[in-house]
Amino acid sequence: MTQDELKDAVAAAALDEIRPRLERDSVLGIGTGSTANRFIDRLAALRDDFAGAVASSEASAERLRGHGIEVFELNSVGTVPFYIDGADEVNAHLHLIKGGGGALTREKIVAACAERFICIADASKRVARLGEFPLPVEVIPMARSYVARELVKLGADPVYREGVVTDNGNQIIDCYDFPIDDPVGMEARLNAIVGVVTNGLFAARGADVLLLGTDGGVERLTPQ
Repeated sequence: MTQDELKDAVAAAALDEIRPRLERDSVLGIGTGSTANRFIDRLAALRDDFAGAVASSEASAERLRGHGIEVFELNSVGTVPFYIDGADEVNAHLHLIKGGGGALTREKIVAACAERFICIADASKRVARLGEFPLPVEVIPMARSYVARELVKLGADPVYREGVVTDNGNQIIDCYDFPIDDPVGMEARLNAIVGVVTNGLFAARGADVLLLGTDGGVERLTPQ
């Protein structure tokens, strides 16, 4: 199967996962990226079965509205029963690296408010150890150089993602050559650097379910 076919398969599996639990007043949390987009496109068929969604990016919000799905502000919702999103990397504990598309902060906020986080990904995203994919760190612009120096002290090779401004008006530093043996601990250490808004490690709050697209079908995995 092609990568696009795998993404379609996990998007369909995610719809099957949530369909029996949807209620008319349900507000879903929706992520950002190519796999999440495929889920949004499939979700349109059920738009009359739930109230709407909270989006983790302006791009996802626009796509949802394009399908006639109402988009809510998270502050007016509180918690969401499900958050459905992709990942750049995922390990056996369902710790993730996210933020390749630059929406990591809003993704992390919506994930924190979700009762259940369903990660949808193709098999290429499963790794034994996180860190081959460059770890994004969202920073306040005036702190970018300081944060980069602190990242070097932690063993990373920080690279400023030029020309990128997040939906929050901030900048992103990508950490290359940064294998991560303790995702929970490293997430906390990175977030403690002054000027860091958040980083792309989703370990303290990882996924509850991983729907992984493989050539043999979609595997449903829970944290080991």
